[in-house]
Order: sequence, then C-alpha cells, then structure tokens
Amino acid sequence: MTELLRVEGLTRSFYGVRALRGVDFCVRAGTITALIGPNGAGKTTAFQCISGVVPPDGGRVIFAGQDVTGWRPDRITRAGLTRTFQIARGISRLSVLDNLLLYAPRQPGEGVLAALVNGGAAAEEAARVRAIAIARRLNLLRVANNAAGALSGGQKKLLEIGRALMAEPRLVLLDEPIAGVNPTLAEEIADHLRGLCQDGITFLVIEHHMDLIARLCHPVIVMAEGRRLTEGSFAEVAADRQVQDAYMGSRRWA
Repeated sequence: MTELLRVEGLTRSFYGVRALRGVDFCVRAGTITALIGPNGAGKTTAFQCISGVVPPDGGRVIFAGQDVTGWRPDRITRAGLTRTFQIARGISRLSVLDNLLLYAPRQPGEGVLAALVNGGAAAEEAARVRAIAIARRLNLLRVANNAAGALSGGQKKLLEIGRALMAEPRLVLLDEPIAGVNPTLAEEIADHLRGLCQDGITFLVIEHHMDLIARLCHPVIVMAEGRRLTEGSFAEVAADRQVQDAYMGSRRWA
C-alpha cells in the first residue's frame, strides 16, 4: 500500500515536559490504523502536531509526499488531511445541516470570485447537496434540521465525523470516535468507518476501546512515554510484553 502520512522524529514539549520524544510512524493509504497507548503516551499531542493545531519542536510531518510541518490547520485541511475531536465541536444552536455546511471547502478569495462570475449560488447548492449526502450516509438525515445540541452522544460523534468529511479529505484523524457511545451506535460508527475506508478514505484512530480496535484496525501503532513502542496486528501488539508493561505493568491485557 502507498504511504500517505509519515511522521519523522516528532518532538514537542510543554512547559519543560516532553510530550513527544522523537516519534516515527507511517500510515498507509486505504487503512484504518490505530494509534493506542496509555494515558500520557503522547497520542493527542501527535494529532495536534500532525493537524497543525500546535507546531512541533522538531521532526517532520509528510502528507501525500509533501512536507506540511508547521502549516496552519486550514491549509492542512485543504491539502486533504482533517481531524475530529474527542469532545464534539458542533455549534449547539445550529441545525445538523448548518453544522455540516460550515465545513464545506472554501478557497481564499472565493467570495470575491463568486461575486464576479455569479457562481456563488451554484457553489452554495453544491455544498448543500454534499451535506445532505453525508447526513444520509451517516444516518443523520432524519435529524438534519434538528439543533445539534439536541442530538444524542452517538449522533454528535457522527456529526463530528460528518463535519470532517465535508472537507473532502484523503486522511481523517479520529480522536476517540466511540467514547461515551452506547454499544449499538458504536457498532454503527464502526460500520460507517469500514464503508468510508472502502470508498477511499484513510483513517488514523485514537481509541481506548480495545474490542473495537481489535475488530476494526490494522495495523495498530502503540505509543508510550512520547515514543513509538511497537506496531503490528492487534494480536501481535497485545502479546507484546513491552505493551503489557506500558499499560499496566503486568502480563494482563485489557
């Protein structure tokens, strides 16, 4: 498989605490890759550096063959790499559909150009068609006109994924997509991710539910203390003594 994302020697400190200590890993196109590790391993900081939320102190982020290290988040998004957040960021008072439309792709100067060529209405309609298609794909169409704040926890997670999909990404960083979600909807979310991956979207997933990781993700990258510890199938990393010790200091895996 083609390499889509490569992280090389990524370092980042906060107030003297080293969150990332030279992290190296890659994500291949067409995969649902897991990034797991105990609390404090550096997973979220890695996401922040990859997506441009915070700049790394050192190292590089290569996406689709291009060095995007230190780019602004909006520029990285336009390049085809976007992310979700553990706590859904939908605007509560806006409808599901309007939340999706907020994330329709926009190019610099689009408003001026649209006014000159009278193409604004066409672009707006295209974005609306895409938002409706995404809502339908994620089983949110029936609540498309409901306020985002009235959604269930699982529906808010689906809306967060939908907002990322509006940017027409090649790679989505998913931060705990089933945290706080009931088992039935968690399985629905997993099914959506499988289908989206089959349609050409690659995912890098942070998740603490190991049963989901085991069924959904391959490969699995394990981090500990700001470093990449190992990588392999779920069965391989679960059997690794270093991984077991990193999680709970024993031979048990949970």
